Amino acid sequence: MSTQRMTGGDWLTLVILSFLWGATFLFAKLALDGIPPLTLVAQRVVIAALVLLGVLALRKESLKPHLPRWRDFLLLGLLNNVVPFSLLFLGQRHLTAGLAAILNATTPIFTVLVLHLLSRDERLTVLKIVGVALGFAGVVVLVGPEALDGLSHHLVAELLCLGATLSYAFALLVGRRFRDTPPLVTATGQLAASSLVMLPAALAIDQPWSLAAPSLPALASALAMAIFSTALAYILYFRVLARAGATNAALVTFLIPASAIGLGASMLGEALLPAHILGLGLILAGLATIDGRLIRRIAPASSRQT
Repeated sequence: MSTQRMTGGDWLTLVILSFLWGATFLFAKLALDGIPPLTLVAQRVVIAALVLLGVLALRKESLKPHLPRWRDFLLLGLLNNVVPFSLLFLGQRHLTAGLAAILNATTPIFTVLVLHLLSRDERLTVLKIVGVALGFAGVVVLVGPEALDGLSHHLVAELLCLGATLSYAFALLVGRRFRDTPPLVTATGQLAASSLVMLPAALAIDQPWSLAAPSLPALASALAMAIFSTALAYILYFRVLARAGATNAALVTFLIPASAIGLGASMLGEALLPAHILGLGLILAGLATIDGRLIRRIAPASSRQT
């Protein structure tokens, strides 16, 4: 199927997912204050994997029938968890949450290019190019020129975050192999594989037992990120991926900065500025352009009038 349609339920899922992943940048900023990046990645994937294994057990389901696909789970875990989480957390030690969010929002740009080059059923179109450009412009407006001032000062950190978005793009391509697999199984399998990689890596590199005990806010943020922004979020993510395709699933990265602003306004009393409203408008225009349905409805109406 070349262009998969988004239903109202799919859009609602994307909005919920954007809040869960938008909170990740806030959680990470708090957690990194006392937890090393690789240890934080290990905590995130291990806790999330245990939560989802528990959910599978409650539903009397198991990963065992899917173990022959362990290579696919491992590849997906590397591209969707191990590599991007590590790069983002390493980069976010030197970047604001807003700048990390704007860099993360380049995922759809890489996604449409990767899918165009490496797949046959999600080709690059004019609407996708225009939609991605509009959405990225909206993210730039949302974050504001102040954040962009840091682009020349923390180049390595920014490149790390961009590397994470490229990894996510390839993960979307691999994730298409799991279209016929229950979302809960896919999420659990990739997180379990990621745990087997990250736990020994964090122990060997960070040696967390030799560090000072992290603060309660750092631990609470790490726990919330694992349960809500990882375990629950991936169930929703793979559901959208299976139903609406990789390009549509990647649209959530445009909504994440908007969700972060909404969370900041409601929880931290941060002001909603005119630039935020303009940015949201551009993002919505980008989403509508990539989806294409509104334009296809307007175009016939315009031709009939002429």
